[in-house]
Amino acid sequence: MGRSVAVDNEDRQRRLPAGRKAKLAAYVAETGEVTVTDLAERFGVSIDTIRRDLDQLSADGVLVRTYGGAVSQSSISRVDRTVDVRLTLEKHEKEQIAKLAAALVKDGSVIMMNGGTTTLAVARNLRDHRDLTVATNSLLVPPALPESTIREVYVFGGAVRTLSLTTTGPISLPSAGGADLDVSCDLALIGVGAVSVEGGYTTSNLADAAMMREMISRAARVAILADSSKFGRRLFAQVADLAAADYFVTDTAPPPDLVRALRENEVELITPDATT
Repeated sequence: MGRSVAVDNEDRQRRLPAGRKAKLAAYVAETGEVTVTDLAERFGVSIDTIRRDLDQLSADGVLVRTYGGAVSQSSISRVDRTVDVRLTLEKHEKEQIAKLAAALVKDGSVIMMNGGTTTLAVARNLRDHRDLTVATNSLLVPPALPESTIREVYVFGGAVRTLSLTTTGPISLPSAGGADLDVSCDLALIGVGAVSVEGGYTTSNLADAAMMREMISRAARVAILADSSKFGRRLFAQVADLAAADYFVTDTAPPPDLVRALRENEVELITPDATT
């Protein structure tokens, strides 16, 4: 009898909004990644109700909403994140960076862009540009480019990383005869995973680092893009030293030691508030 009452009480609590949300949050934290369908079945409510609960928990900072579900805050601390998760993070900061980076692009120029949600935001901010040639290893950048902007678009070949929807391989394009053509660009826009005085520009994947490094080597000018959450960190693979960039584009002023190091390496710092 006592057990039945306890189960009934638990069931009633689960169906109350506050009780359900608390249990939902605990379940997501324990599981790491969930779908709306699974949660609706588990908690015995409609998909629309679960979506509203997840939206509220996301607004409260308890979890991160993704397409079709959610992930826990602890799980997104991993270095590699799926694209749909990364699209939800630092959205305002990335948009600020994208607008500043787009201003560096000149009409009629050739640009290279690596894969990433920051460079994807840049692609969407090129709508006022014309006659651009864009080469990228991102599968998401080409459809994001406004048609009125583009003269030619190229995607570098290689193995596809489904986690990031990018290719990894050499920076080369084959000719009609099969031989690789030598390519170069006016500006490389490179989003990195971390930046520090000691480590320079770094990322978590070795193959990505090699591709980004090669883009930099083929560019007349280089703009490194990173939001403020990347300051003072160092990841597994170095992309380049600080001096490899002409511009460092970010959403707010970096710590003084990084500002000083950028200045010493003749890198122009570009933020929404000031250019130094």
